[in-house]
Amino acid sequence: MNFIEKLTGATRKNKSLVCVGLDTDPNRIPGKIGIFEFNQAIVEATSDLVCAYKLNFAFYEVQGDEGLDALKRTIKFIPDDILVIGDAKRGDIGNTSKAYAQAIFDILNCDATTVNPYLGFDSIEPFIQYRDKGIFILCRTSNAGAMDFQSLRCEVESGNRPLFELVALKAKEWNIHGNIGLVVGATYPEELKLIRQSHPDMPLLIPGIGAQGGDLALTVRYGVDSQGERAIINSSRQIIYAYPEKDFAQAARRAATELRDQINYLLSTPAP
Repeated sequence: MNFIEKLTGATRKNKSLVCVGLDTDPNRIPGKIGIFEFNQAIVEATSDLVCAYKLNFAFYEVQGDEGLDALKRTIKFIPDDILVIGDAKRGDIGNTSKAYAQAIFDILNCDATTVNPYLGFDSIEPFIQYRDKGIFILCRTSNAGAMDFQSLRCEVESGNRPLFELVALKAKEWNIHGNIGLVVGATYPEELKLIRQSHPDMPLLIPGIGAQGGDLALTVRYGVDSQGERAIINSSRQIIYAYPEKDFAQAARRAATELRDQINYLLSTPAP
């Protein structure tokens, strides 16, 4: 099963476009449980409500051996029918990227990862060669500083276009195995709309809902494909830290349920 099939299967089985970001910070874990135990409880409480989990590697790497062990154990614990995205944002010269790809896909067994396209095609190619795995290329990210480079206007044969749009066009050109998606933030809805219109079938990983303040209604309207799918709407802190006490897992379940139900309501409601 390739990553598109797994994503579609989880989306339809759980009737969900929700991705829970397991950006686990030990300073925010209630009680004295460990990183993996916290993640385990969150996954157990939400795995029937999501299409994917996204693990940002930085939160695990910073904890040293304990964090890396928790990362590995969490990936193994997530049900096999749910997409696992290793949010690593890798991108380097070819032989280095090959090692990154092997680590993420062969060693950690993630279904997909995020990559940085700044070094160009040879930095992305080793990931693309894993035909059954998903590669989400950073396109229009959700942070405020995204405008420093991603909005710069570039002169090309087709006219004057922003850099993020050119990244998306390159991603389409590179998508020979059908395993490339784009990262487009919910905090820039007009850009999200443009990308979806230009790339109607490409899966989009959409961060920025929740703590970053992205507009959910616009995200759903502009982010999904013609079938109301292929939008992976990520929420991290809003779900996993929904309540900081001992019943945190049930609070996370309530938050994930609410987000899923809001998305499904918006999908069923005609756009104004």
